Amino acid sequence: MSDHKPAGSATKPAGRPVILSGMRPTGRLHWGNYTGALENWVRLQDEYDCRFMVADWHVLTTALDKAGEIKANSREMFLDWLGAGLDPERSVLFLQSTIKEHAELFLVMSMMISMGRLQRNPTFKEQVRDLNLGGEISFGHLGYPVLQAADILAYRAHAVPVGEDQLPHLELTREMARRFNFLFGDVFPEPEALVTKFARFPGTDGGRMSKSMGNTIEISASPEEIRERIKPAFTDPARLRRSDPGHPEVCGIYTWYQKFLPEALPQVAEECRTAARGCVDCKKQLAEGAIAHFAPLRERRAEFEANPARLDEIIASGCDRARALAQDTMMRVHDAMGIG
Repeated sequence: MSDHKPAGSATKPAGRPVILSGMRPTGRLHWGNYTGALENWVRLQDEYDCRFMVADWHVLTTALDKAGEIKANSREMFLDWLGAGLDPERSVLFLQSTIKEHAELFLVMSMMISMGRLQRNPTFKEQVRDLNLGGEISFGHLGYPVLQAADILAYRAHAVPVGEDQLPHLELTREMARRFNFLFGDVFPEPEALVTKFARFPGTDGGRMSKSMGNTIEISASPEEIRERIKPAFTDPARLRRSDPGHPEVCGIYTWYQKFLPEALPQVAEECRTAARGCVDCKKQLAEGAIAHFAPLRERRAEFEANPARLDEIIASGCDRARALAQDTMMRVHDAMGIG
């Protein structure tokens, strides 16, 4: 056993703890992405050493036919990230497919878990059902959590910001880290979950905001686009007439107020319950609040979009930094296993 990595040091960060998280590039980000992850990532930069990954390989697990769109969508994602406030000087922003060490560690980690354990993953079962896959399940799709584990462990992350639906995947990562450490020595921390408060944000139809449901509003949307998307949005279904009292706790617009205009909540709730205001006026006020909330983001995004050379430089630099970190991890893995 090599002494390159002293036993026990994997779980004790010398400086700030490391986090790793990523998003699949499937188009411009929406309000659900913002409240469920991106806004939280921006705050985490003050407390952690952050590595944020555009997970382009992960798109292939369920959308292989969309491979030709990944490059453009990845660029849009970087623009949204920078607009939202991710700082390339403080955080490592990178493209998954440029770091080949992820694939190598994926191979190693695939030896640390059984097929049965992967098949019992509740998230996988839900995807098979929701996507109506039946028997047409690829090895890559079944092994999605193993690649996700490799993404996390390549940077020896101590924590991962996730929604509740990703907790089973993170537990699989912890299991694989324990298995490796038991067999070869203490190389990987067992990453903890940082569960996001706004894990499920309502879309314009009242359901969870999702591109597949067509109920999203993009964080880069123009003021006019925001107004137009909010006009037909879901409210209290029992409020059929302007004079009917409402129930704000079941209204998607009221949930949006909690995020974008919290100072107006008491008045909005009271006037809704007493029918002192109608849904049209409520939506107009909310729209202007959301427009103001995202104005700084739109401005920053537009600055980066107008300077493609600068964007290229940021992406290349982030990938170089991520590659150096992942290469260091793989050197530790090789030493621990006595291979390579």
